[in-house]
Amino acid sequence: MSENAALEPITAAILVIGDEILSGRTKDRNIGYIAEYLFNIGIDLREVRVVPDEEAEIVAAVNALRARYTYLFTTGGIGPTHDDITADCIAKAFGVAIDVDPRARAMLLERYQESDLNAARLRMARIPAGAELIENPISKAPGFRLGNVIVMAGVPAIMQAMLDNVAPGLETGIRVEVATIEASGLPEGIYAGPLGALAEEFPALSIGSYPSFHQGGFTNQIVVRGRERAQIAAAEAKIRGMLAALVADKAPI
Repeated sequence: MSENAALEPITAAILVIGDEILSGRTKDRNIGYIAEYLFNIGIDLREVRVVPDEEAEIVAAVNALRARYTYLFTTGGIGPTHDDITADCIAKAFGVAIDVDPRARAMLLERYQESDLNAARLRMARIPAGAELIENPISKAPGFRLGNVIVMAGVPAIMQAMLDNVAPGLETGIRVEVATIEASGLPEGIYAGPLGALAEEFPALSIGSYPSFHQGGFTNQIVVRGRERAQIAAAEAKIRGMLAALVADKAPI
């Protein structure tokens, strides 16, 4: 991975492909994993879309997202069945040919006998022209990268292995720093106004309030994110001071 020395962020989107996700039959387990993975290497995930197994929808989403972000990661639709059309859609989006790739075929032969490479299995070796392959140590059928689009399997274990293999070649930015402040049991309605004013004071930072419910009731956390540690520290100090003053005043909701 190469680190971008500038503060300009490296951005990404995820495109989840599959009718089974939209129907609820399959529960997505990839979005959160990819989001955390990218965060940890200094890539900002900015958008996630889910589209059905329809060519026009996939092509439109690929072209929109690859133009908007540094990287586009796709999951799903590269298996052996008729509805696995992601590779064909990527080829169409880029305007390139697609055919059985000898490199991908050789990878499949690490798992299958030559006589077992039927038409369905060979679908997993069809790769758009000009793409780099992403190795799949689990089931051997590769993913691929074309331009800034990284195409991975939908099966979580396989996707995770592919992401590990592609990550070293990605450009990364300065990792976002995070400060988390417990809101001392205060309801959001008490500190929302002062917190908004503090957010305006630090426009380079992302400042958010996140309630959650635990046994015993609601708790709130204020999270400050940014790339400049000094600014984060300054904002954190002001937020803690604001919360302490509210607790002391015992302001009503």
